Amino acid sequence: MKQSQLDQIRKYTRIVADTGDFESMKAYHPQDATTNPSLVLKALQLPQYAAFFKKSLEAHKHKALSDPHVQEAIMDELLVSLGCQILQIVPGRVSTEVDASLSFNTQASLAKARSLIALYEKKGIARQRVLIKLATTWEGVQAARILEEEGIHCNMTLVFGLGQAIASAQAGATLISPFVGRILDWYKKSTGKDYTADNDPGVASVTTIYNYFKYFGYTTEVMGASFRNVGQILGLVGSDLLTISPQLLEELSTSTDPVVPKLSLAHAKAQPIQEIRVDEARFRWMLNEEAMATEKLSEGIRVFHQDAEKLRSLIAG
Repeated sequence: MKQSQLDQIRKYTRIVADTGDFESMKAYHPQDATTNPSLVLKALQLPQYAAFFKKSLEAHKHKALSDPHVQEAIMDELLVSLGCQILQIVPGRVSTEVDASLSFNTQASLAKARSLIALYEKKGIARQRVLIKLATTWEGVQAARILEEEGIHCNMTLVFGLGQAIASAQAGATLISPFVGRILDWYKKSTGKDYTADNDPGVASVTTIYNYFKYFGYTTEVMGASFRNVGQILGLVGSDLLTISPQLLEELSTSTDPVVPKLSLAHAKAQPIQEIRVDEARFRWMLNEEAMATEKLSEGIRVFHQDAEKLRSLIAG
C-alpha cells in the first residue's frame, strides 16, 4: 500500500498543525501545534468552542470586563487554556504568542512572556513544552536572547528576510517561522506574475535560510509557515519543521504521489555561503533594503494586533 504524501513528508520533517481547532489536530497527528491571535479568534467563533470561551469568562464574572487590565488577564488565561488543551493532543510543543502591540518593546515582551510561562507552569505544564512567539523585530530578538538564557524557548514569527533569520539564530532562538505564503503574496501583487514551485520566492527564501543555518551550524530550527498550496510544502521537504493548515494537511493525506526531499544538511554544506554578522544597524539596514520584508513584517504585526483587539471586544461583550 502506497504511503500518503503526509506520511512520506514525516520521514524528513516534523509536522506542525497550523490551527487552533482541536478536532483538526486529532485527525492528522502532528508533533507540535502553533497558534496566533487570528487562528484563536477563528477557533473561538466555532460553535464547539462556545462553552470553552464561556468558562474562561465565568472565571472572571465578578470583575469589570470593560477594564483593559481584566481583558488582558482573560486573554492570557484563554490563550494558555487553549495551549493546555492542545498539549493533550500533540506530544511536542505549543506556540503561544506575545501580544503584537509589544513588538517594539523588549521589556514589556519579557514581562508578558514570563507571565505566560508562569500561567502554564501553574497549570502543570513544563516550560520545555511551550514556545513563546515573538515578532521578529530587533526588540523581539533581544527579548528572545534573554528569555532563552532563562530557559524560556522562543518561536520567532513573521520572518520575511535573511537578516531577521540570522539575528534570531545569533540570539539563540529555538525556532524561526518564515512566512512562505505571505512572501509569495507580495511578489504576485508586486510583479503581476504567477509562480510555480520551482521559482516560488517564499520557497527560495526559506531554502536560503535553511542552508545558511546548516552551513554555519546554528541550532535554531527552521519552520516554514503560511503556505498557500501543496507545491510550496513539497518544495521545502527536509526543513526542520513545517506548520500546515488543516486544508493542506487533508490534501497531503489523500495523495500518494512520491515525495522527494529538497533540503538536507549535506546539500547545505556544499553551498558557497558567506557569513553575515547582524548587529542592530545591520539588522535595520537589511530589513530596509528588502521592501517585501519591511512591508510584510509591519502588516503582520498590524493584523495580529487587530485580531487581538477583536478578541478583547468579544471578552468585553
